[in-house]
Amino acid sequence: MKSAFLIAAPHSGSGKTTIARGLMALFSRMGYTVQPFKCGPDYIDTKFHERVCGRPSVNLDSFFASEEHLRSLFAHYAEDADIAIVEGMMGLFDGYDRDRGSSYEIARILGLPVVLVVDARSAAYSMAALLSGFINFRRDLRLAGVIYNKVGSERHFQMLRQVCDELHVPCLGYLPKQTELETASRYLGLDFTAPFLSSHEGGELSLESLFEEHIDWRAIVNNSIPEAQEHRKSVPPSLGEGQGVGFLVARNAESFSFLYQETLDHLTALGPVDFFDPEDQHFQFSILNSQFIYLPGGYPEKHLEALAGNEACRRAIRDFAEQGGHIVAECGGMMYLCQSIVTDDGEYPMCGVLPYKISARKADRKLSLGYRRFTLDGKEYRGHEFHYTQFLGDVPPSIVQVYNAKGEPVSTPVFRYKNVLASYTHLCEPFPL
Repeated sequence: MKSAFLIAAPHSGSGKTTIARGLMALFSRMGYTVQPFKCGPDYIDTKFHERVCGRPSVNLDSFFASEEHLRSLFAHYAEDADIAIVEGMMGLFDGYDRDRGSSYEIARILGLPVVLVVDARSAAYSMAALLSGFINFRRDLRLAGVIYNKVGSERHFQMLRQVCDELHVPCLGYLPKQTELETASRYLGLDFTAPFLSSHEGGELSLESLFEEHIDWRAIVNNSIPEAQEHRKSVPPSLGEGQGVGFLVARNAESFSFLYQETLDHLTALGPVDFFDPEDQHFQFSILNSQFIYLPGGYPEKHLEALAGNEACRRAIRDFAEQGGHIVAECGGMMYLCQSIVTDDGEYPMCGVLPYKISARKADRKLSLGYRRFTLDGKEYRGHEFHYTQFLGDVPPSIVQVYNAKGEPVSTPVFRYKNVLASYTHLCEPFPL
């Protein structure tokens, strides 16, 4: 690994994803092997990364994992890469408890320099006060430099460059303010079905050419040498020897799309993994040959006709559960196991393993968001929750008390039926075998 850095910003909406995608695309086109990472439990930005880099993006989350595990994880996935690019989350110091869990903490743990992306609209010399605060707030912060975003003109940029010169911070360039660079938001996050801004797709804005023209990418590479950490391991501790367990994993572009790469690699190390699409009525099921079914989260409420129409799949999963088969279902997967999902257009039958109804009606939409943890059978589980759908009627009783990152109780229920474990919580380790 020649270079590694973390892209952060003072606050959300500054342009981290645009900068991350642009640098990933630029370096990939130049022939570098780029390994992408994402801070936090985000499933959306990682899809951007994989599309650009041609290799899966890996989540780094200090609430889920110990510092040693994060170092091992980073070293393992970046081992054969020329450049490792970590996209931060929220503001640089924003975590679940002050700066705990923040992008800054990830950079500190991994010894990574930070490229700070700053929204420069309607500001000039006032940037000196903002940047000075970020530079001096944590003395161990390694700042590789600053990229200004949404710059109004070349004259505007020269004023901003003076700020960096005065503070002795490398100015790594800028992106001009252009409406085409404003990535539209949809649903829970950015619309990853929108066309990628690339010179490889004719007629679209060339984000790469803008970076070549306005961003000092050579300085980024030269300023972004990670700290040597001899205690890193080459293989994450979760990737042990296989135990011969068979897994059947639901995977679909939207309905069941929220999968951590580390989780898939962990399952593969434990035994053979097969995938199936619950919307595909022509899929020939081999459920009886699998010992576990994993139903990850996604947007099943957007494909209810297809899911309800595949009665054979719903029946096979229900029979598997009734016969004592092991199932882990998270968020959208849990919804799929319920009796039905109700929308403004009607009610759609699901697997019927759990006797609950889920409302996806607009009037019932309510954001449930945050880290979650609970203890079951002597083991602590950690994960996160992010959804708008709700249980229809009262929240069903939980088999355990669930807490947020600060240890405060929350109403998120966890269900166990025979060998089925289900919840709205996306678990960081769904099969702790």
